[in-house]
Amino acid sequence: MTKVKTPSDPQPIWQREGEAKREAVREMFADIAPTYDRVNTIVSTGQDEKWRRAAVEAINLQPGESVLDLCSGTGAFLPHIMAKVGEAGLVTGVDFCAPMLAEAKTKFGEKVSLQVGDATELPFQAESFDAMTVGWGLRNVPDLDRALSEAARVLKPGGRFVTVDMARPRGLIGPISEWACGTIVPLVGRVFGKTEAYTYLPKSAQRFASREELTAKMEKAGFSDVQFKDFYFGNICMHWGVKK
Repeated sequence: MTKVKTPSDPQPIWQREGEAKREAVREMFADIAPTYDRVNTIVSTGQDEKWRRAAVEAINLQPGESVLDLCSGTGAFLPHIMAKVGEAGLVTGVDFCAPMLAEAKTKFGEKVSLQVGDATELPFQAESFDAMTVGWGLRNVPDLDRALSEAARVLKPGGRFVTVDMARPRGLIGPISEWACGTIVPLVGRVFGKTEAYTYLPKSAQRFASREELTAKMEKAGFSDVQFKDFYFGNICMHWGVKK
């Protein structure tokens, strides 16, 4: 079960910072790993695969390229990457939560390299990859600037980067859409006995960098031509750019 807060640990997960957030999020994902894919499909009304395909298209993956899937989790991005780079390509997934990667291992076996690692201290040499994907991961990282700098470090010059994550919807429909997401997602989580974990998801989106802030952070980390695109009434946003 998801860890229950105690008097010495009063803050909900989405309000924690630094190492406290890192460990709480790791425990949370370890707990929900077996049902993660199923719940994602439900709360996205089956749209999440479409967003992953859009992300892979945005960075124009080519046969034979080396690609890192950061915050790989259960490996939902991996088949889309593998389809583009082919058998000559090298696909690596890294995540800080071993139980999530164990779920990916059951799907892909030895077809990809799966490694436990932290987004703020990647276990790779500089300029190792042609491209990088991140799906619903940066929002969970305690030090976003450091994670983006690490992403830039391990990408080759001209390497492409794309991240898809939850966002705060904007415009007239924004408050309604945000309310719906903040209400429906925890209800689905409750059905699976994971109320706190699926309350964290929309709550963390409210505390995450805005579209413009993430764009600026990517540029500061060493990316150029940064663009973003909304999906799902603005509850999902994709950012992509090129390492200088």
